[in-house]
Amino acid sequence: MNHIVLFEPQIPANTGNIARTCAATNTPLHLIEPLGFSTDDKHLKRAGLDYWHDVDITYHANLEAFLTFLGDRQLHLITKFANRVYSDVDYADNQEHFFLFGKETTGLPEEFMRKNEEKCLRIPMNDQHVRSLNLSNTAALIIYEALRQQGFPQLELTHHYPNDKLD
Repeated sequence: MNHIVLFEPQIPANTGNIARTCAATNTPLHLIEPLGFSTDDKHLKRAGLDYWHDVDITYHANLEAFLTFLGDRQLHLITKFANRVYSDVDYADNQEHFFLFGKETTGLPEEFMRKNEEKCLRIPMNDQHVRSLNLSNTAALIIYEALRQQGFPQLELTHHYPNDKLD
């Protein structure tokens, strides 16, 4: 199973969009506090209202509480400060994978990333022109790569128009 973890998210629309991705992919969402908004915020609901009740959400008081919850399970830090590309990792290993994304304004704490350099993964990009990618786009890209490698478990691979006659 895959998990998306957001460290102190600041922008409600990003979290709402990520919640929608989680609902569509049966991916639990973990939110590490403090949050930069209320989960009752109208912007968050606008981005994910139809799906919010379908998302398995766990709140963690802080990074330390999340790490205690995590235990020995696999953690991947998604950051531009990494030497490994996200697509080079084997996610089809029947393990739980937790993908930790930093807050939109400052990312993950530098000291934490330096201590866990072997867990850091990046999405290739031209850093000279763009400081970072959008958080919700990044989360979708990462989770779908993991799901692709795993054969898209429990996801609908085809869909038909309601009036199609199926043999």
